[in-house]
Parts: sequence; C-alpha cells; structure tokens
Amino acid sequence: MKKIAILIFIYTSFTACNTKNDYKSITHNPDLYANTVHELNQVVMGNNFSPIVASRNYAYAAIAGYEVIAAGNPNKYQSLAGQLKGLSAVPTAKDTANIDFPYASIIAYCMVGEAVTFPEGSLKEYTDSLHQLVKTHGMPSKMMDASEAYAKEVGSTIIAWSKKDNYAQTRSAEKFTVKDIPGRWVPTPPMYASAAEPHWREIRTMVLDSASQFRPAPPPAFNVTDKNSEYYKNVMMVKNAVDSLTDEQKHIANFWDDNPFKVNVNGHAMFSTKKFSPPGHWMSIVGIANKKAKSSFEESTYAYAKTAIALFDAFIHTWDAKYEYNTVRPETVINKYFDQNWRPLLQTPAFPEYTCGHSTISSSAAEALTSVFGDNFAFTDSTELEFGIANRSFASFRAAAEENNWARFYGGIHFHNSCITSTQKGKAVGNWVVTHLKMKKN
Repeated sequence: MKKIAILIFIYTSFTACNTKNDYKSITHNPDLYANTVHELNQVVMGNNFSPIVASRNYAYAAIAGYEVIAAGNPNKYQSLAGQLKGLSAVPTAKDTANIDFPYASIIAYCMVGEAVTFPEGSLKEYTDSLHQLVKTHGMPSKMMDASEAYAKEVGSTIIAWSKKDNYAQTRSAEKFTVKDIPGRWVPTPPMYASAAEPHWREIRTMVLDSASQFRPAPPPAFNVTDKNSEYYKNVMMVKNAVDSLTDEQKHIANFWDDNPFKVNVNGHAMFSTKKFSPPGHWMSIVGIANKKAKSSFEESTYAYAKTAIALFDAFIHTWDAKYEYNTVRPETVINKYFDQNWRPLLQTPAFPEYTCGHSTISSSAAEALTSVFGDNFAFTDSTELEFGIANRSFASFRAAAEENNWARFYGGIHFHNSCITSTQKGKAVGNWVVTHLKMKKN
C-alpha cells in the first residue's frame, strides 16, 4: 500500500519534475507533508491503534517535523523547547547551507512516526522511495546526507522526550475493575471489550498544567425511576432521538463515527471494518485547510503541530473525566431498564460515557485551527469519502466541532448534556494551547 501511495503521489503531483536539480519542487511542496501525514494515518489505522494512543502518534511526529522547520526559519518560527513539558532543548542546525529543511522535516516526521507506532520500519518503504525520488531529481549527496543527519538529530531528541511521558508505564498498569453498580460503566456489545486506557490521565500533558485542570462538574445523578429527574430525561432524549433519526442525522452520525475498529455481526459471523480514528480525521482536516489556504510547506507543518498538540492534551483531559466519574453508556441503561432490544446507531466505544471524547478533542482542534486560519474559514471535509461516506461542508472549524457534538448524540452513544459539556471543555483546552504556545514570531 505504501509503495502504491508514494508512486501515485509522485506521478500525480510531480509529473513536471523531469529535469535534474528540480528536487525543491518536490521537497518544498506542501502536498508532500500532507501525503506523509496520510501515510502515518494509514499505519495507525492498519495496526489498530486506539484513538487515544493515535493522538500520541500524531503529536510527536508533527512536533519533530515542526522543530526542523523552526530551526530553518528562526526569524518566523519559534522552537517548542521550553514550552512543552519536559522538552528542554532541540539540536540547532549547524550545516544550514547544506540542509534542505523541508526534506529533513519529512524524514524527522517519519522517523518519530515509526518510533511511536509499530511494526518497526512501518514508514521505511515510504522514506526510501522519497530518498530515491529526490536523488533522481538532483539533490546533491552532500545535501541529502546533511539533511538526513539533522533529521535524525531532531528525531532522536523527540523520541527520547516521548519516552518520558509515562506511556510505557501505563502499558503494564492495573486494568479497570468492572463493578456492577447502577450508573457505573460496564462493557457493551458486541465485543464487551475491557475499558480502554484507564490510566491515560497519567500521561504527561504538553501544555495543560495537569490532566484535571479543566475537570468538569459531575454529570447528573443516576436516576431511572423519577421521570422528572435530569438523568431520566437525558436517557429518554437519546432513546427517542435514535428511534426517529432522519437520513440527514444518520449521515451526520456516520460521518463523525470514526470508529477505527468496528465489529460487525452477521448471524454467527463477525468481521471488522476500519476507518480513521477521531484524531486521524482532524489531521485530515488540517490537510484540507492547508490545501484551500495554499499554505507553504512551513505553514503546513505549523498547522499540523499546533492541532496535534491540542488533540493530545484534549484526550488526556477528557480521559481524566471519564475515569473520574466512570459513567454508564446509554445502551446499557436503556437495555437494562427500558428496552432490552434497543441498539444505538453507532457501535458503543469501550470506555465510560462522561465526558464525550470526540466532542472534546474536536472542539480543541477547532480552536487550534481557527487560530491558524481564522474564523469563518469555510471548507468541505472529504475525509470519509475513501470509506464510502459522502462529504460534508462547514462554515468554520467551530461549526464542524458543533456538528460533531450532535453526531455522538444521534449515534446513541452519548447523552447530549455530556456532549455540551465536552464541547465547552474542549474549547477551554484548545484556547489554553493557543494562548500559551508561542510558535510564530510575527
């Protein structure tokens, strides 16, 4: 797949590059960065990374790519060293005259992307193809060596920094204990999978002071007997909505489903289908925005890094709330107390309900993107087209995040009050990232 992808990219984007010494038309083309992000997206999807872990994959890779560009453009971009927790310094570029910084940025991105995913060498075929491509188009061997050497310096620094974020320790941490207590989360059909990433709030944040910095107030108290209680009304809202969905509402829900590993049941047979996860969807939106804005290579790396950081911290924030409150999903409540045959439109994810992860991270990403491209930046999101789902258009990034708010409710996997709270908190996280990171100097 990777070989095919890079060849398609070469022949569709660079057909005019047929003379020697035109390597810059390849390495300085922002489409190259977008294609590289898509390659990592494919690796993440193909290897079944959860949305939570995927946010880590994208963030560290994007930061590595950005740091190389910042080193090559010190008058315009500022290093994140000293700004992101634990990142004290990034190697400076010494042989600047012989470094092609965009090429080095891609190599650093891929190096880190490989290191934080698996299997080993997952992007090697892609980088080997790129290496051969720029060599064919005249990049001097001295420049190629200097660019790749600097990429490795930066990549190694980011990898070493990533290893201190407590991720490795959470791989062997205690599993979530399921307790049959009314209102508490329990596994849901069809997989009845164990709770995903119960220790993610222990991961080191990048910009937030702590995982609990914007922790929301508790959700409405569990109550399925009092028809006037807020909880009862929220349950009925979900049930009634799913029972009477319009085609438009179904499209909205499916468009934002972003289930990276959906289990389909057909009689006694079970099979899985894959799509980009929520952070992968937003990485795709960054690429769409860059394309419409005609961003330069440097501007593209800036947009990807800022958005990836906002997504990363937003996941830590919302996972803190999820495992602080451990609330039950609508499907469980409705099946147990109201209708045992009821099913949501979307497959219920394997973690507690409150707060809504997708609504939170979408609102955080929308704030980051708005800070880069401005408000009222209209765009058409074609991310889901490769999965057979029609495009949707939005007047702004915030409008897209707001629709996502409704999507999780229409899907029947979240109470709407949870989505509302999540949207508010996601905005707070995104705004914190935007106001506290100094990335551009002008």
